[in-house]
Amino acid sequence: MARGRLRIYLGAAPGVGKTYSMLSEAHRRVERGTDCVVAFVEHHHRPRTEVMLHGLEQIPRRELEYRGGVFTEMDVDAVLARRPQVALVDELPHTNIPGSRNAKRFQDVEELLAAGIDVISTVNIQHLESLGDVVESITGVRQQETVPDEVVRRADQIELVDMSPTALRRRMAHGNIYKPDKVDAALSNYFRPGNLTALRELALLWVADRVDEYLNEYRSEHEVSRIWGSRERIVVGLTGGPEGRTLIRRAVRLAEKGAGGEVLAVYVSRSDGLTNASPKELAVQRSLVEDLGGTFHHVMGDDIPAALLDFARGVNATQIVLGVSRRQGWQYVFGPGVGATVARESGPDLDVHLITHDEAGKGRGLPAARSARLGRLRVVWGWLTGVAGPALLTLLLTTVAPEVGLANDMLLFLALTVAAALLGGLLPALASAVVGSLLLNWFFTPPVHTLTIADPKNIVAIAIFLGVAVSVASVVDLAARRTHQAARLRAESEILSFLAGSVLRGETSLEALLERVRETFAMESVALLERTGEVDPWTCAGSVGSRAAVARPEDADVDIPIGDRMALALSGRVLPAEDRRLLSAFAAQAAVVLERGRLQHQADQSRTLAEGNRIRTALLAAVSHDLRTPLAGIKAAVSSLRSDDVAWSEEDQAELLEGIEEGADRLDHLVGNLLDMSRLHTGTVSPLIREIDLDEVVPMALGGVPEDSTVLDIPESLPMVAVDAGLLERAVANLVENAVKYSPSGERVLVAASAIADRVEVRVVDRGPGVPDEAKDRVFEPFQRHGDAPHGTGVGLGLAVARGFAEAMGGTLDAEDTPGGGLTMVLRLPIATGSDPVRPDLPATVTS
Repeated sequence: MARGRLRIYLGAAPGVGKTYSMLSEAHRRVERGTDCVVAFVEHHHRPRTEVMLHGLEQIPRRELEYRGGVFTEMDVDAVLARRPQVALVDELPHTNIPGSRNAKRFQDVEELLAAGIDVISTVNIQHLESLGDVVESITGVRQQETVPDEVVRRADQIELVDMSPTALRRRMAHGNIYKPDKVDAALSNYFRPGNLTALRELALLWVADRVDEYLNEYRSEHEVSRIWGSRERIVVGLTGGPEGRTLIRRAVRLAEKGAGGEVLAVYVSRSDGLTNASPKELAVQRSLVEDLGGTFHHVMGDDIPAALLDFARGVNATQIVLGVSRRQGWQYVFGPGVGATVARESGPDLDVHLITHDEAGKGRGLPAARSARLGRLRVVWGWLTGVAGPALLTLLLTTVAPEVGLANDMLLFLALTVAAALLGGLLPALASAVVGSLLLNWFFTPPVHTLTIADPKNIVAIAIFLGVAVSVASVVDLAARRTHQAARLRAESEILSFLAGSVLRGETSLEALLERVRETFAMESVALLERTGEVDPWTCAGSVGSRAAVARPEDADVDIPIGDRMALALSGRVLPAEDRRLLSAFAAQAAVVLERGRLQHQADQSRTLAEGNRIRTALLAAVSHDLRTPLAGIKAAVSSLRSDDVAWSEEDQAELLEGIEEGADRLDHLVGNLLDMSRLHTGTVSPLIREIDLDEVVPMALGGVPEDSTVLDIPESLPMVAVDAGLLERAVANLVENAVKYSPSGERVLVAASAIADRVEVRVVDRGPGVPDEAKDRVFEPFQRHGDAPHGTGVGLGLAVARGFAEAMGGTLDAEDTPGGGLTMVLRLPIATGSDPVRPDLPATVTS
């Protein structure tokens, strides 16, 4: 069965028209003959949205009872039974009423998609889980209902429903979004122009990132190598020199000129190393670019301009920022430099910026390490120097300076041999020595123009020249090889230091490590494969890259075995043998990271099990004592009433019945707290946030204590709070019962409330013995009873349940000292939408 397709209308704020656009799309599909139904749409009593429901088939909702009220949710079973082509499901992040099929609505949608039903839904940008902190910092409101970003990213289509802040506020002022009595509060708080502008930018950037993912997938699938400048991506080429900081800051300023600009700093390490690269300076530049919102990348390449351009085209960059060369003027005889080469070969689709800096023209400091892996151009120059050089020198000596002398002639020819060795290696130097000796014999050793040597001394001289030339060429070539090996080891140690640094910085995710391997060795994809046995099939533990991961190590271009049951597979090109040693270090680290992640997961599970065992042990202790005490009293009273041996008077019977009732009430209270703690421990508490007055709930919470044991001070002028009435009642009841239990005889507990800023505080004040500062947090832990609490009065769950309920409603619960002695419990609750906070410049909570 084919999976259904998900289409999402994404908005920046409530009221931009997501539901209206979804219903309009539904009407268009119905007109085309598509079987489209309304599974769940909330019109919020908005007339224009309500009218759009006319003419569309609506699936009846499922009714659920919860805490004395009746609520409606989407009937997933009914939709699956109806099996339409398209189902409209509004408000994807919604939390379902307890007792529903799933805890969240996006889980309901997942069932419809798995059944092959296409779904159209709506989401506001503030409900994306990853943006919760950002939205809270902008609006001051923490969204309780969120949806994982991955759920929205997996959508087949995401359409942004955009509206300018001015137009949205005008729609709000006309009463098209909220009721008239809530318009002023909304406009002055959540719907302020600054808030709406920031949320709109968040939505636009998030959608732009999603479009960018689609673009990269398309370019990879169709092998598009040409850069498409759909978004400003600026690559900064770093050498490890002090000018790197200037280049990074300049690139960031360029990126800020366009919305959504991105900065990628890249350091290209040649296989023969870069001796002028400072690891300390590179670490500073890495921290700088990451602090400014960019990313740092480390790649390897013998041809630095080519590697830089390949990286830029691989990330679809639009600009490259390079520094003006630090080489001095005379050093340009060796070539045009990286900047000029990149600018010449960048092509018309990639702009190159050469930035001046204080280090320009001051020289590179230490010379670059010489490699035995010589380029083709250098080999050609070596052969020209070794073969054509002696001929040109012979012409020069015979025509311009014929009287220099044989000794000086030999020294000049020896200099050419050394130059050939420096440029082209051993073979051009040997050729230069042989050609030079022949030319010396023919043109400068009497008798000239013949290979015959008349003077035996000249024979010895030429023989010594040939021996010295060969020896010098061998030594120079050996030194070049040793330099290459040292530079190679330097480059490897540099890569390994970055690898170790990433581990120390906490970058221990397997995907991040594999991505570093892919970038370092310029591969298309990297995968870590494993199997449980030698004959079992391979499975992919993690992969990165544009190409699909291979199924077996032998299918990859490069595979590094890690033991008998794990292998690192790389696809893209065949690596030289010397690279496998460095790659083996990455492979070993990948295995360690994978194992560490699994051990961490097992440790987390062990901690969870240990906590569960601790709670179960405490629960058994509570059942064995605290629960048995009221049960024993009830059983004794019942047995006495049923006894035929004693004729009980009416007063005695009433006393026994009263004891039964008190024991049952205590038992009910204990069991209730145990069940509440179990719900909190398993995360199944789903508060129904409503706007209520405290004077409607708090008095009901005092029913479990004697009437003369408390003093209630709840002003009528307090703003409404956004809480779950049932959870608030249970929390306050537990606080009051705990305070009464510890208060001295004759002292009454004060329950008072007041408004401070954007919250309401409920204070439960007692005059008991109090709690020392080091124990104030411990009293909120499960099964904790402080001090001389009498046995049989509880299992130590009241305060733990109260704090759990407070945090589930978005509030807090803390313990403070009562002035003059005692303990004060402070319950802080958020002010409801539409209520005026004490400071009107603070935002109020808004629900969509």
